[in-house]
Amino acid sequence: MGQIRLVWFLFLCLLGHKGLAKGVLGLACNWGLQSTHPLPPNIVVRLLKDNGFNKVKLFEADTGALKALGRSGIQVMVGIPNDMLASLASAVGNAEAWVKQNVSYYISTHGTDIRSVAIGNEPFLHSYKDMFVRTTLPALENIQAALIKAGLGKQVKVTIPLNADVYQTDSGLPSGGNFRPELLDLMTKIIKFLQENGGFITINIYPFLSLQADPSFPKEYAFFNNTASPLVDGSIVYTNVYDANFDTLISALEKNGFGRMPIVVGEVGWPTDGDPNGNIDNAKRFNQALISRIIQGQGSPKRRTPPDVYIFSLLDEDHKSTLPGNFERHWGIFKYDGSVKYPLDMGNGRALVPAKGVKYLAKQWCVMSPSASSSDPNTLAQSITYACENADCTSLGYGSSCGNLDAQSNASYAFNSYFQTMNQSKEACSFNNLATITNVDPSKPPCRFEIMIDTRKQKAARTPFKSSASKMEGIFAALVVVLGLVICGVH
Repeated sequence: MGQIRLVWFLFLCLLGHKGLAKGVLGLACNWGLQSTHPLPPNIVVRLLKDNGFNKVKLFEADTGALKALGRSGIQVMVGIPNDMLASLASAVGNAEAWVKQNVSYYISTHGTDIRSVAIGNEPFLHSYKDMFVRTTLPALENIQAALIKAGLGKQVKVTIPLNADVYQTDSGLPSGGNFRPELLDLMTKIIKFLQENGGFITINIYPFLSLQADPSFPKEYAFFNNTASPLVDGSIVYTNVYDANFDTLISALEKNGFGRMPIVVGEVGWPTDGDPNGNIDNAKRFNQALISRIIQGQGSPKRRTPPDVYIFSLLDEDHKSTLPGNFERHWGIFKYDGSVKYPLDMGNGRALVPAKGVKYLAKQWCVMSPSASSSDPNTLAQSITYACENADCTSLGYGSSCGNLDAQSNASYAFNSYFQTMNQSKEACSFNNLATITNVDPSKPPCRFEIMIDTRKQKAARTPFKSSASKMEGIFAALVVVLGLVICGVH
């Protein structure tokens, strides 16, 4: 029992990832847009509807998404990125302009059912070092004032998506929950403001991250249907960390006079790649049990009335930063193209339905040439590094779906990722004459060599980022592959 208490405390400390309370009206999910080749918005909206999702959260006010959601019957939470908080906090006029452009316009012109605005995303994370502490509440106040001025004060509510690290428990039990001492005054002001304006709290809970951050965490306790030893807190028995985490927030609210405050779970899910614990089996196990809870209207021990729960995430995103970990690009219950990763029962025996009408690039891949020589390992290393800096190589890591490929296949995977990201441009499969284009699928299950969605008629895809994490990923991949080729004597 002491071990479980310690683990729970560590979970709260390490958790740093990255409706309302009256019952579940349907399934909800997050729609992330950080992809080099995103699905067309109209196809995504069809995917949402086909699979019973009638609520969606956007992390930004994306024009294509908000237009496509118009008159769809799907309720929308639209987000404001953290880097906009300072501007919105500095002048109510900036908030009014944002609301006019990103809320009023889509409601009146396109019939988009925007129900809430999310101010920032986990702005009080420890890792941000108080960067947004002074601007979040003023931005919240100004957006609320702007909504009222626009005549939307009752229709559109405000919230702040928070990471679970805004609260803690010194006792290691949910009943000991309270907000972090340095945030207590600010959180009290925020919650009071939300309560006075009909808003709600949004909290992100990630059991997966307890496993990713702490190898000693009991794996079973991260799942709903498990064999873990329960955590006993007085008369309440907790059988999983999700409920214990949620009720720690309830205790924090009760201690500060907000025991009936509405809560939404803004993000919860499980990745399928990029980490030893991030795999298809674990993701299916976690998300199936989560969806079953949502459909059954199951709450937590301290709050039986279920919250709205937004599954993270709908689709994989190959453009996300990998600074938290390679798993960041693999949270989707669907692959990047809307194809089904693993079967899920969405209620009444309904299975997941894949996206329809997706158009792909040609069936061709870029692989390491059979005649390529490893006599100059520096050239090969530089080529692989370049490919992985500008495309997604996260599936090559330890514990990932492509982690057991031979060295030559690893190089081919890197080359193909870049080739597809660059829309199969002939020039993108040169790599100093180390690579060649083939019409034979080089995939080796479970490792899939992707073909990208054809987005050339859509708005140009974002330029692939070159974060420090992607650079390190590219360098590491290159070193591993070159070493393997040299040892194996590939010529």
